[in-house]
Amino acid sequence: MCRVVDLQQAVLAKNDACAHTLREDLAARGTAVVNLLSSPGSGKTALLERELTLARSRDIPVAALTADLATENDAVRLARSGVPVKQVLTDGLCHLEAEMLGGHLNGWLPADTRLLFIENVGNLVCPASYDLGETLRIVLASVTEGEDKPLKYPTAFGLAHLVVVTKTDIADAVSFDEAEFRANVERINPGVEVVLTSARAGEGDGALLDRALAARDGAPVHIPVMTRKSHHVHDAGDDQPHDESRSHDEGHTHDESHSHDEGHTHTHTHTHTHASRKQGSHSHTADPDTVASSRS
Repeated sequence: MCRVVDLQQAVLAKNDACAHTLREDLAARGTAVVNLLSSPGSGKTALLERELTLARSRDIPVAALTADLATENDAVRLARSGVPVKQVLTDGLCHLEAEMLGGHLNGWLPADTRLLFIENVGNLVCPASYDLGETLRIVLASVTEGEDKPLKYPTAFGLAHLVVVTKTDIADAVSFDEAEFRANVERINPGVEVVLTSARAGEGDGALLDRALAARDGAPVHIPVMTRKSHHVHDAGDDQPHDESRSHDEGHTHDESHSHDEGHTHTHTHTHTHASRKQGSHSHTADPDTVASSRS
């Protein structure tokens, strides 16, 4: 068991170092990273498309990178906004890592980008443990997923700077209890803001964009209790800068039954040795003109 834990700590420590460097490099060029985490089917692609379209209408230079195990479907959808979009195919890896992200941004990300939105792999387990050098981490949950979602995935929700509820236009139809959901979020991450959105109805339009721009311009970002307790981040009362936007669970061993939110369960000890596969991931840059012609 010690060997497994040591290996995990080594992998995560390497990722943290890469994330720190990536964060500094992007900040130096005026770019803030927004890391979006959710289960599959939460509606984050639809919501992100609206936010990117709004950013373009306001002449705000933004870009988006979306990660999936397979298909370029999300990049095709996001490219309709007219902003630079890249699809990363992870070839089975259940999360993005900082070194992988940096490699895909090199030579692609436009120099004037103010905000880079990262649509992480759809899953609330592994991505929660990996810092991507983000300025803002947003966790999304749809009204169809149940009010207890924050309690089931405490690391994902516990490290969020912002929590977004999606598909509120069908909240009544699925008997979504907003008060209970908010109470559960508060138990895991006291003080974090919860924003209600509906890509279909337009509720909350611009909320993600406005919060991201504010964080990019230096507005205070919520510091989760889980982060404050970690040695990775200085306490809010310290004089030292908050270089890291998140931290690992101190007890993170991934020995539990690992569902990946994909509907299947792996009951094996997860050592993260698959992290070495990141060089095998590949990407596709979605050109809005090409997308438009291919869909006609």
